[in-house]
Amino acid sequence: MKTGLFCNYENHDHDARRAISEQVAVVKHGESLGFEEAWVTEHHFNDLSVSSSTLMLMAHLAGVTSTITLGSAAVLLAFHNPITVAEDIATLDNLCDGRLAVGIAKGGPFPEQNKHFATPMSESRAKTLEAMTLIHKLLYHNDVSFQGQYYQCNDVTIYPKPLQKKIPVYLATSDDEAIGFAALNSFGLMGGPPFSLDTLKNNVAKYRAINSSGCDKFMLARFFFVAGTKDEAIAEALPLIRSFSQRMKMLSAKAQKCGNSSQHLQASSSQKSIFDEDQLLENSIIGDVATCRDKIKRFQDELNLGTLALKPASLNLQKNLESLTRYNEEVRTYV
Repeated sequence: MKTGLFCNYENHDHDARRAISEQVAVVKHGESLGFEEAWVTEHHFNDLSVSSSTLMLMAHLAGVTSTITLGSAAVLLAFHNPITVAEDIATLDNLCDGRLAVGIAKGGPFPEQNKHFATPMSESRAKTLEAMTLIHKLLYHNDVSFQGQYYQCNDVTIYPKPLQKKIPVYLATSDDEAIGFAALNSFGLMGGPPFSLDTLKNNVAKYRAINSSGCDKFMLARFFFVAGTKDEAIAEALPLIRSFSQRMKMLSAKAQKCGNSSQHLQASSSQKSIFDEDQLLENSIIGDVATCRDKIKRFQDELNLGTLALKPASLNLQKNLESLTRYNEEVRTYV
C-alpha cells in the first residue's frame, strides 16, 4: 500500500495565499517522509477550498517536488472542454517527468457548479464518461475523430503527447454505470473521505465482478490525525470535522432539492447522512497510534488498498506536519 496526501487547499484563515503556501508545505513534507502520492481536489465558488484550478496547482507542485506522484482528485470533467483537458494533462505529464495520475468525477453535491457551468445535474455523469473516452483517445492517438452526444471533433491531434505510455486514471463514483465504465477500461476507483466502508466495499465488489484485476489501484482518502492519546487526536481534529460536517450537510440538502441523485450521500447502515459528525469521525483515521494502525489495517483487509491518501485534520500547520511525521515513524511501518 502506498501512502499519499489528500490536498484540499483549505482557506480557514480567509487568506488564499497562505492556504496555498501551507498546502505546498504539507506536500513537500510528505515527500521528505517518502510519501508516494499527493492528490489535489477541485472545487468551485467555495471560499473554504481554494482549489478551483486543479491542474494549475498540480503544475506548481511539479516544480517544487521531484519524486511524489501528483494526482487530481478529481477533475470535474463535465465542466471542462475535453480537448483542453487532454492538452493540459499531456503538458502536465511532461512537466512532472511522468509523475501524473488523473482522477475524474462528475462533481457534487454543489448545485452552483452545475448552474454556472451550464451543465444540468442529470447530464453530469454522461458528459463525464463521454469526455473521458474522448480524452483517452486524444492522449494516445493522432487524427482523432469523435461523434458523441455532447462532444464532437474531426481529425484532431494534440501536442505534446504524454510522457507516460499510459497515465493512471481513477474514477470517484458510487454509480453503477460509472463503476462499470472504470472496470471495463481498467481504470482505478477512488473513495472520498466521507464514503462509508459499506459503500466502498459495495463499489469494489461491483468492479471486481466485471474486472477481477483492475481494482488493485483503489485510492482511499481519509481525514487523519494521530496523537499521543485518542482524546487528544479527536480534540485536535474536531474543529475541522465539525466545520466540514456543517457545510456539507447544508450543501447536500440543497443538492437533493435540486435533484442530485448521488448514491453515496446516505450511510448504508443507517438513516444518518455520511456528513454527520459522528459518521465522519467513524470513517476517519483519527486517534492514538494503536487506533490508527487498527483502522488502516481494517481498510486494507476490506478493500485491498492501492493508496491511502491522508487528509491532515488539524487547523494548525505545524501540528499536521508533526502528525504526519508520527504516522511515518509509528504507524506506517506496522501496517
